[in-house]
Amino acid sequence: MNHHVRRAGPADAPVVTAMVHELAAHQDQTRHVAVTTDRWRALLGRCDIVVLLAEHGGEPVGYVSALRRPHLWSGTDILALDDLWVRPPARDAGVGRALMVALARHAAPEGHTITWSVQPDNIGAQRFYARLGATLRPNIVSSWHPDAYAPALE
Repeated sequence: MNHHVRRAGPADAPVVTAMVHELAAHQDQTRHVAVTTDRWRALLGRCDIVVLLAEHGGEPVGYVSALRRPHLWSGTDILALDDLWVRPPARDAGVGRALMVALARHAAPEGHTITWSVQPDNIGAQRFYARLGATLRPNIVSSWHPDAYAPALE
């Protein structure tokens, strides 16, 4: 499959929103997606948010999203990868690898480390990342939703 990867801009908000919803549905997590197309339009205009779109024949087939943020121990910035999604018809055609390589090209000029988490049961993703040369370490990702921490504030 011949594909092209480019940085998404505000005009790409509808397609990014659609793919975020596709990924959430794939992970049975749609109840957690609240972001709107208008909000994506604003997010895609920020320099610290990186969304790269893969296209085939002008049609979007996948994306990778990351947030540039400071790493307080090193004193440098990192790219915190949020999502990597390839639409099912485009899988096993090198799209995921192309997106990850494009993200690495984005990170390379300033030497940013790229970090992300993988669900423990997503063995296919773990194999994919290992083939790219990523270091896989067990980690527990925690989150504290406002509804959960509100009682601690009382």
